Amino acid sequence: MKIRAIITGVTGMVGEGVLHECLQHPDVEHVLVINRKPCGVSHPKLTEIIHKDFFDLSAIKSQLNNYNACYFCLGVSSVGLKEAEFARLSYDLTMYMAGILSSLNPDMVFCYVSGMGTDSTELGKRMWARVEGKTENHLMQLPFKKAYMFRPAYIHPIKGLKNTHKSYYALMWLYPILRRLFPNFAVSLKELGIAMIHTVTKGYDKSILEGKDIIKLAKS
Repeated sequence: MKIRAIITGVTGMVGEGVLHECLQHPDVEHVLVINRKPCGVSHPKLTEIIHKDFFDLSAIKSQLNNYNACYFCLGVSSVGLKEAEFARLSYDLTMYMAGILSSLNPDMVFCYVSGMGTDSTELGKRMWARVEGKTENHLMQLPFKKAYMFRPAYIHPIKGLKNTHKSYYALMWLYPILRRLFPNFAVSLKELGIAMIHTVTKGYDKSILEGKDIIKLAKS
C-alpha cells in the first residue's frame, strides 16, 4: 500500500522528524503539509499549503481529499495556559481538523501525538492530561479506518534537523541510559516516524501506543 499522508506541525520538532522519515520512506508516495509559515523543505514528494487560520479550513478543504493517512503532530504546551485556552488549542482545533478529514477520507488512518501520562478517564488532577485524554477518546470515535494515539515521553531527536528544542541537546547524552533503564520512557524520533508509517502498511493491535509499542511497531 502506498501512503498519501497529510502532516501537521512540521515546523515543530516532532512534525519535522515525521516529515523527514516520510520523505525518505519508499512506501510514502506523497506528503501534504499544512503550515502557518513555510517549513523550508523542498522535495518531489512534498506539497505545502500555507494557511493562517486552522479553525477555518473552508478555503483549502477541496485539497484535503484522496489521502489515506494523517500524522497529526500539531500541539501546544499547557504551560501558562488556563484549561479553557489549552482545550481550545488542543481539543477544539484537533477535533475540527480531524472531523473534516474523516468526512473526506473514510479510508484514512489518523495518528495523534499526545504524551505519556495522558488521562483516558478525563477525571485526573492534571489539566493537560484530562484534555489530551478527552481528545484521544473522541478521535477514536470518528469514522476513520483506524485512529492511533501515540504517547511518547522523551523523544530522542534526529541529528541535523533544525527544529529540535534546545532543551533536548542538554539531554541527548542521557538517551542510551534512559533507553536501557526505562525502555517505555525513551523513544527516538526516527522510531516515532517509522511507527506512524507502519500503522498504515502493517497496522497494530492497540489503539493507544506507549513507548514500548512505538518501538515494537517501528521494528515490525
